[in-house]
Amino acid sequence: MKINKLSIAVLFLSGSVFYAQEIKKDTASKEKKIEGVIIQGSSSKKTETAILGEQKKAIIQKQAVSAEEISRKGISNVEQGLTKVTGITTVEGRGLFVRGLEERYNYLLINGLGSPSNNPFQKIIALKQFPTDVVGKLNIYKTFNSNLYGDFAGATFDIETLTVDKSFSKIEFGIGINTLSTFRDNFKIAEGASGTKGYLGLNSENRRLPEQVRDSRPNNYIFSQNESLHAFKDSWNVDNIKSLPNTSIVFTTAQKFKAGESGNLSLLFSLNQSTKYEYKEGNNNQFRVQQGTTGATSSIDNMNFLQRKQYNFETESSVLLGLGYKNKGTTLNLNAIYLQSANNIIEDNFGYKDGLIQNKTFGFFRTNQLDISRFLDLQLTGSQKINDRHSVKAGGSYVINNYSQPDRKIIEGNREDTSNPGNFLPENHVMMSYGGNNLIRQYLDVNSRFYGSAFAEYQMNLGDKGDKKDYPLQISLGYNGFADLRKTSYRFIFGKRHLDNNPFVVNVDQPQDTFNQAILNGNLYYQEGSDISQFFSSFYQFVNGGYANINYKPTETWDILLGARFENDKTIIRYSEPSATEKITLDKDKNYFLPSLSIKKALNYKNNLRFSFSKTVTRPILIETMPIKYISPDNVNILGNQNIQASSNYNFDLKWEYFPTNKEMFAVNVFAKRIDNAIERSLVASGDATGSTITFFNAKKADLFGVELEGILNLGRISESLNKFTLGANTTIMHTNVERSEDQLKMEEPKWFKETGEKLRKRGLQGAAPYTINADLKYEYKNSKNFTKTLSLVYNVSGSKIFATGGAGTDNYYEKPFHQLDFVYQNQINKNWNVKLAVQNLLNSEYNIRLGDRNYTSLQLEENNNLLTNYYRGINFNLTLGYTF
Repeated sequence: MKINKLSIAVLFLSGSVFYAQEIKKDTASKEKKIEGVIIQGSSSKKTETAILGEQKKAIIQKQAVSAEEISRKGISNVEQGLTKVTGITTVEGRGLFVRGLEERYNYLLINGLGSPSNNPFQKIIALKQFPTDVVGKLNIYKTFNSNLYGDFAGATFDIETLTVDKSFSKIEFGIGINTLSTFRDNFKIAEGASGTKGYLGLNSENRRLPEQVRDSRPNNYIFSQNESLHAFKDSWNVDNIKSLPNTSIVFTTAQKFKAGESGNLSLLFSLNQSTKYEYKEGNNNQFRVQQGTTGATSSIDNMNFLQRKQYNFETESSVLLGLGYKNKGTTLNLNAIYLQSANNIIEDNFGYKDGLIQNKTFGFFRTNQLDISRFLDLQLTGSQKINDRHSVKAGGSYVINNYSQPDRKIIEGNREDTSNPGNFLPENHVMMSYGGNNLIRQYLDVNSRFYGSAFAEYQMNLGDKGDKKDYPLQISLGYNGFADLRKTSYRFIFGKRHLDNNPFVVNVDQPQDTFNQAILNGNLYYQEGSDISQFFSSFYQFVNGGYANINYKPTETWDILLGARFENDKTIIRYSEPSATEKITLDKDKNYFLPSLSIKKALNYKNNLRFSFSKTVTRPILIETMPIKYISPDNVNILGNQNIQASSNYNFDLKWEYFPTNKEMFAVNVFAKRIDNAIERSLVASGDATGSTITFFNAKKADLFGVELEGILNLGRISESLNKFTLGANTTIMHTNVERSEDQLKMEEPKWFKETGEKLRKRGLQGAAPYTINADLKYEYKNSKNFTKTLSLVYNVSGSKIFATGGAGTDNYYEKPFHQLDFVYQNQINKNWNVKLAVQNLLNSEYNIRLGDRNYTSLQLEENNNLLTNYYRGINFNLTLGYTF
């Protein structure tokens, strides 16, 4: 992104502050005290104004997205909602980045309780699966407090489910069209996946590991002829359909009942179902270093040179059942949350891999894959106000959490017509033979044996309150923790040649009959080829933390929060080295003392000054620490590092806030971090001399410092004719520097450096963006019946960041800026009907990752193409019609 676009946002924020100076300045001691806003779920306190008031009063740096803002901006899921907050962006398929930091630096709570990820490749649950219809508020903690888990560097997100203020029922229907994907002919989908079972995500049952080997250890089992025909319930065939519009249906009902003279019972039920068709096309390349004795005699060329076409048919389902009881100082809530995601993927690659240039024109391989996750979270929370000085709260949850890629099928062949050399076979036909890696079925399962989370807190108020709202001294003592027990199974079944191995031509869309006939003829059979020692591993993590907070308010203008947290992290990993006969048990037992300090000074009624310091930790994502090698057909594999260490973080923030009105705010936040043992992703040559490996290392340390600028401005300040317009913008600018570890130096340095004495250049932290920008322009109009019509234009982008560090002489791989511009129109037609139109990705920018241009040797790339991957997403048009009764 050019710097002038960044300058525009900075100039806007500077100008906003100038206009804000029209407000009269008064000292805090002369003004009437405003009582704090406590979000308990009343409808008036879910507005953007109430949320802003809560942010102003809070002692820690806490931001939130209100139910009102969620509705106004056309936000359909939690992930979209969080990107509307300063310094938060979403990155394709890799979750949320806060202040440019990778998703691994974040943590998720649901109603204050810990939540595991439903995907081993992500730190927190895929938040796009969490619909916003049942969300009361999204809380974002960007400074640490000791009652939060110590796993904190970017932010902790807390999703508060909706509390019932009044009875209502609502049904919504949505339809969406994508300019690249909708009504596409020959859209490829696994056979049967577009039927009822596929719509409900139930087609995974047919893709389970065959019963002949399901409950036994791998032993190179050979499937008989009959078993090879009938043991596998899912077909190799692929249907070609016309992709339909994306759809969604939502039903929500909230009911409130009287319980005795002063009590209330509430019921919340929500059911969501959606489908999405998505087509992507672009490069899928890999690079390697041909090592010489010097940089001049070395070069970088292609390991893979591929064009990829990917077809995704995704269904998402969610159910929420909430029961609540409230009576004076007593509150009880029981929630059951179920999320399911099923993504049917057909991916075709054309070209060569492993440096086999002879396959450049005619090479082909296909992956037929289903990613399915199921997540059930049962929660019970409660609070009791004993009297004005004493209160307690507690909660517990039990989670059933499973992720799998069942029967991931890989087929490989060549598209050249050998009877007419240099020409292609008919469309969708390839020449292949049995054996080798031409037919593979993979089965990955990451299953939760147990996940439980709990918290308990006692709060005591001391001192004389007088006519103030709060007591001058609050002491909190508490506990929170979780236990996460998982097992991983990764197994392979290969199609083997038996007798005749002559190449043959097959229609890759309909190969099942050909394979069946080959089995009957005795030319093909299946055999398990899983590594007997490595197919199974276990991961157990127990985190228990106790904390104490002292919140001291010596005057109305000072607020001091001192916290201390002691946290024990016991992690046990059981795995095997290749061909080993016994399991290795890796026991990591760490104790952490995590202090925190937050100070807020109200300079006057409209200005706050804040300072915070804390020490925290960062735990790795499951795939980063699990000792498995995840195999991909393009030979770009993912290898976990069981020796990866948790990072230690030292966090500093200094922030000034200005609230000219109850709907406007301007803020400047200066922050800095030291991250010891920072975790980074690297893309290196595989140890077996073919393909590439994504793996993970600890850096020695990383230093970060930056500034956040945020503003919300009513344009009526400029002209009365613009008083229905509000402009909001936030920008984060950050600089990072990494000191590499010994492991990273060995990986990144070319071999010739030992002879020449050259040194690696300095670089920033992997995944850290130098800037992020979010902005939105809102027009809001209320008619004579007080029904609201809102139009919003929303923009966000983040700067070029390191996707993965390079190695052996290559530069790093950079994820380039992706500019997203959305338009949202919402109209409350009457008390029953509302309509919403959203146009997303108006700019249709290209998403791409490239090899950097500061390599340590020359490039000899195909067509001078340094793209690792790229594609376009198309423009989405979504129309939603809702009826409330």
